[in-house]
Amino acid sequence: MALSGDLPPLWDESRQLGQLFMMGFDGTSVTQQVKTLIEKYHVGSILLKAQNLKSAEQATQLVFDLQSLARQAGHPVPLLIALDQENGGVNSLYDEAYIRQFPSAMGVAATGSKKLTRDIARATAQELSSCGINWILGPVLDVLTNARNQPLGVRSIGDDPQEVSSFGVECIKGYQEGGVATCGKHFPSYGNLEFFGVPDDVPTITESLENLSQSALVPFRTAIAQGLDSMMVGGVAMASSQVNVMHACLSEQIVRDLLRHEMRFDGVVVSECLEMEALSRNIGISGGTVMAFKAGCDLILTCRSLLVQEDAINGLRAGLDNGMIEGFRVQESVQRILNMKAKYTSWEKAFTPPGIESLTRLQPLHTNLSTTAYNKSVTVVRDKKHYVPLSRVIKPEEELLLLTPLVKPLPASALFRQLQNEAGTVPNSGRSPSVDANTSIMSGEQVFRELGRLLTRYRNGKVSHTSYTANGVRPLHENLLDRAQAVIVVTADAGRNMYQTAYAKHISMLCKLAVGPDGIPKEKPCVVVAVSSPFDFIAEPSIGTYICTYDFTESALRALVQILYGELNPIGLLPGSHGQKPQATQSRQQWLVENFNEDRDSAALDVLLNQCQKESLVHAATLKNTTTSNFLLRDSNVEEAHFVVRNSTTKELFGFCTTYYFKTRGIGHIGAIVVDPARRKLSIGHSLHDRAVRALVQKKGIIKFQLGVRFPSIYLGIPKLDPLEFKRLRQWFAKLGWNTSLSTTVATVTIRDLTLWSPPEGLGQTLTNPDVKYDLVYGDDYNDIMMEHLKRCNRTEAKGLYQLAMSNKEGCGIIRAKRASDQSILGSILICRAESTIAKYIPALYKQPGMACISSPVISTKFSDQKSLFQGLVLLGIRQFKKQGLRSVLLDYAREDFTLDSLKSLGFTVTNSFEEISSDPMQWTMMSTT
Repeated sequence: MALSGDLPPLWDESRQLGQLFMMGFDGTSVTQQVKTLIEKYHVGSILLKAQNLKSAEQATQLVFDLQSLARQAGHPVPLLIALDQENGGVNSLYDEAYIRQFPSAMGVAATGSKKLTRDIARATAQELSSCGINWILGPVLDVLTNARNQPLGVRSIGDDPQEVSSFGVECIKGYQEGGVATCGKHFPSYGNLEFFGVPDDVPTITESLENLSQSALVPFRTAIAQGLDSMMVGGVAMASSQVNVMHACLSEQIVRDLLRHEMRFDGVVVSECLEMEALSRNIGISGGTVMAFKAGCDLILTCRSLLVQEDAINGLRAGLDNGMIEGFRVQESVQRILNMKAKYTSWEKAFTPPGIESLTRLQPLHTNLSTTAYNKSVTVVRDKKHYVPLSRVIKPEEELLLLTPLVKPLPASALFRQLQNEAGTVPNSGRSPSVDANTSIMSGEQVFRELGRLLTRYRNGKVSHTSYTANGVRPLHENLLDRAQAVIVVTADAGRNMYQTAYAKHISMLCKLAVGPDGIPKEKPCVVVAVSSPFDFIAEPSIGTYICTYDFTESALRALVQILYGELNPIGLLPGSHGQKPQATQSRQQWLVENFNEDRDSAALDVLLNQCQKESLVHAATLKNTTTSNFLLRDSNVEEAHFVVRNSTTKELFGFCTTYYFKTRGIGHIGAIVVDPARRKLSIGHSLHDRAVRALVQKKGIIKFQLGVRFPSIYLGIPKLDPLEFKRLRQWFAKLGWNTSLSTTVATVTIRDLTLWSPPEGLGQTLTNPDVKYDLVYGDDYNDIMMEHLKRCNRTEAKGLYQLAMSNKEGCGIIRAKRASDQSILGSILICRAESTIAKYIPALYKQPGMACISSPVISTKFSDQKSLFQGLVLLGIRQFKKQGLRSVLLDYAREDFTLDSLKSLGFTVTNSFEEISSDPMQWTMMSTT
């Protein structure tokens, strides 16, 4: 059957079919196998594995040779060159000199930093792109809905769907900024697999589609909304009341109905490798290829054997010839693949990769990024008796014992390369490589030899190091334990290597029962370190000191040693639900929520705010100087409705919530939820939130919900000063329905001492533009022209604030930037002092003598250099305040993705940061009607 359609003449049937395959090969240079695939079958995508890659330089040459081969073979467009580079223990490209090692996905999530996540993803992509690689098979978007005994382990971000979504989105953005295409995996989820048969059998998902939709599918849905380029569908079986399929990637119900139609994914869909043992045994490669393509896959993946790869190609051609596959489906898939290629490839890029020169330039920055990430990821889960740092409990002359399991070295290590070269090959598992890649295999104690050396080097004391096996505690271990004054026990995936669990518990018990030289019982310090899955001892309180590193790369182990010896302060947090202590299950209590009455409730609200300010929580800093009047905007352009939970007998307020609806933009804000510290966890906050949502959803014309409000400037979002409290609040709002993955970091910034401030050298000259003139205006005479400026810039929500500033001549003014040629306004900012009327809505400024504020920049999008214009306006504001002899200056709202860097270059520092979250009112409308 011939293909028809609108593709150019070069796209004959052979070339079109070749675009529908991604294939791997063995060898570190161009082999006859890959030549045949590219020249004879016109395969358009190549998967590189660790076995193909020796170094960055060799990888660059190999990719160049593959692209040259494709060009010579008449390929109209370059090859997609893909690989797995998840960091942690899953890296295909390793080069100690040029490729930086970063933590695993869960390790990065443990830092709690979305910015760091994005920076690491961008750095990873930049390194791959420098070698000519244009497609990364990531990020992993699986939610560990059953965290125990799952093969993914730390390759997953965690067990919280919202957190996986949030960090997954940052990975996608970072990869794309670094110049490579993205591929979410492993749809529909590898986060809760059951293994019913022999090891070669396909694992099974037993959850219903409803359960998957509420948890495991959330990150995939978010990633699709954020522009994910491609999706890998797994080869797992599915068995529930609604769906019963042998392999998800071969199922029309999963690929076409669920992924394409219901979730509206129109990117490239990639099948799991069809060479996995169970699939090839049960169905056969050619039949599996036809089934995968009919199900809706665009790219069929086969990894190794040329005979199998030819079988797959011939199977697809046969399916086309006998009418099982329609020609329009081939063109549909080819077009999706070409669209992705057009976005990330070109012949110019293929033949001029940045190469080693680029990697050399990036190396210092990426090395620092790697160190920062590892230092921030290591997590002290428990330390009941304060054994960390060890200097508290062991003297330099005393002996420290290190006990480690026998595990296979991580692929991203020199030791792995050494063992690989000695063995001459790397054994392949019959199971899906995506499922099996994290499995630990016993091979020797060399993996942790460097850890022992680091412990000795940093401590300058005696360290004994030996390994343990499934044989348990041996006489050698007991003798060393008797001799040592403290013990470190390392586990690596103890959930799937149960002997490690038993061994660590046994050693911990022996340490608790230890006896001192004088015969008196004296517990011996014991530290258990999980260097892979953190779930080894999360729920095991008998392990009193428990640390997690998330992988056992040299960088991770170095950070561990520095924490053990007190050179680093551990700040990592367990990702997901395990980041908090489990709370007793409580039924939700519904509180009576009333409208706020200023006359009745003001005094009680001031008392409530004062109580919160006295708390040793992040809210104390956020609510400093805040009183009732700070929340009451009294702006005709804003509909405000506030609510209270109160004791009508004592007149006390137990809780308070504010809402603001900016009519001109259709945005409703929840500006604050404040609960009496003595009455938290009683569902008061839930009741206030529900009432606020019901009030906002009824607003005519509402198009967006937002958590946090710029003005009044109290809570710009969820406060981030305290990482633990931020994580708790973030999860609380996520459970209430907010999509916390779609968030923006915003901040308040300050120059604390204007007397010491001077503009950065050369900045004034840099910002000079002969076509831009600045002036400072006061008073109602300028009201009309400024309102027109706000309207043109689509910033009508600032209308009330600007009007207030112009009517308050004493403490306020507006700095404008105008085009010299026609006097049109290009930008403006509002400036005010502590005594102005506006200051009462900015508690950090209100009644603070010597302090001033810059607020509400409005920049025309038609001006090409918005950043310089913004900096120029702010610079003039600072100079104005310095000239007036003021002490410090505050800027009350700065976005991390645009304005924050510009402000830091002017000398501002962050005083408080928040996570601003937006949501679609549609979900609230549905909630309010159920």
